[in-house]
Amino acid sequence: MDNARHRHDISDRVWNLLEPRLPGREGAWGGKARDNRLFINAVFWILRAGAPWRDPPPDYGGWKNTRRRFCRWRDKGIWESPLERLIT
Repeated sequence: MDNARHRHDISDRVWNLLEPRLPGREGAWGGKARDNRLFINAVFWILRAGAPWRDPPPDYGGWKNTRRRFCRWRDKGIWESPLERLIT
């Protein structure tokens, strides 16, 4: 069964490609992120919709935290590995 909440959320197949490359996964150094998939879906929704950071549906979580985390990942270069996986 697919865990997508919205029709444009990433599929289980895509999530299985991305998850091992994300920080906060089980067994990785640091804390375990319980919402990486929700966060990725929120960011992809914003990018697809061309919407401002303040406009994602509320069930994606708070827009301020999403934007802050996006910027943190951008500044640390975290986005490159999962996105490279999607295009290969």
